[in-house]
Amino acid sequence: MGKLTANEVKAVLTKPGTYGDGDGLFLKVSKSGGASWLLRVQHDGKRRDIGLGSAKLVTLAAARAKAAEARKATREDGRDLVAEKRKTKAEAVTFKEAALAYHETHKNQWANAKHGDQWINTMEAYAFPVLGSKPVGSITAGEIITAISNVWTAKPETGRRVRQRICSVLNFAHARGWRLTESPSAALTAGNGLPKQQGGKHHAAMPYADLPAFITRLRTAGGTWSRLALEFVILTAARSQEVRLATWSEIDLEKSLWTVPADHMKMRIEHVVPLSPQALTVLHSAMAIRREGTDLIFPGAKGSAMSDMTLLGVLRRMKEPTTVHGFRSSFRTWVAEETNFPGEVAEAALAHQNRNEVERAYQRGGLLDKRRKLMEAWGAYCAMDRELTKVVPITKRA
Repeated sequence: MGKLTANEVKAVLTKPGTYGDGDGLFLKVSKSGGASWLLRVQHDGKRRDIGLGSAKLVTLAAARAKAAEARKATREDGRDLVAEKRKTKAEAVTFKEAALAYHETHKNQWANAKHGDQWINTMEAYAFPVLGSKPVGSITAGEIITAISNVWTAKPETGRRVRQRICSVLNFAHARGWRLTESPSAALTAGNGLPKQQGGKHHAAMPYADLPAFITRLRTAGGTWSRLALEFVILTAARSQEVRLATWSEIDLEKSLWTVPADHMKMRIEHVVPLSPQALTVLHSAMAIRREGTDLIFPGAKGSAMSDMTLLGVLRRMKEPTTVHGFRSSFRTWVAEETNFPGEVAEAALAHQNRNEVERAYQRGGLLDKRRKLMEAWGAYCAMDRELTKVVPITKRA
């Protein structure tokens, strides 16, 4: 016989608390005004709280009847009603619905609108045709392999991104309770069944030994803004985007520092670059011809930011087979082979994130003083050819 009566239930519907009827049946009234029936049972030694509906819609008698059915299913039939309910819910959500929900949830976290569009476009092109209509809770590693097998070898970088995005959706679905049959990390094993990709294509880099002479040639190349920007890229070991979007407000000439804002950085973390005397010379040259109406240091032809192809065009006109990004590799190789600077200083100069969390904690200061010495040494090395080619007057012997 239950402890509660119908009148008691009606009386406590506005009084927050938990009221027991006996044998695991409870009426729970929340502070927000909600009231629901819960049945607490044991399954395989674990507690299970089974929802039986709103107390405003389900009467006491109906709740007791539901509780009796649930007890029988759990105790006599050995069923896990909570797991069954979750599974039913998960089976109703397709992979496409989960992916769209993920995309919507993260819409304010994309680097820009284009990035968000690229994310969903790759899913529509490669993931949805195979996985879209399948329950997100049942996606297996084998199905992921089927979805990306064609792009995996044809477009290695795209293939890796699609696999990572699929796994992000599965992690998201797991957190939402839509994926219970397989650990989300198990989907990463899809990589074990995929063919080996060809080695990633490295950005063509100029041997650092050729750099001083190249910069001397660069100073006579056409395109004032573009050649100044390219020289600044080399002297700061920065990425093209960081230089092309650089503004005068980011420069502190007195302290010889360039503070690159987070939204211009690949890792979305603000980066401070010590400026060598050679890099400052480039800035002074740009200042002398500063264009009105824009704060950009190296504006494009129409005053807006120049494109990456503009800098690459300088190299092509000079008949150089290298890439703009490759100069970062030239810098890193020079540090390793020609200097005694520690590797972590070079990595910090390149704004590479240290994967070791403990080391990152100690490097929050950015190793600025050591990086300043490194960039000064790099600037002096890049100017070496100009020092060697200065005209020395010949004194005639008497």
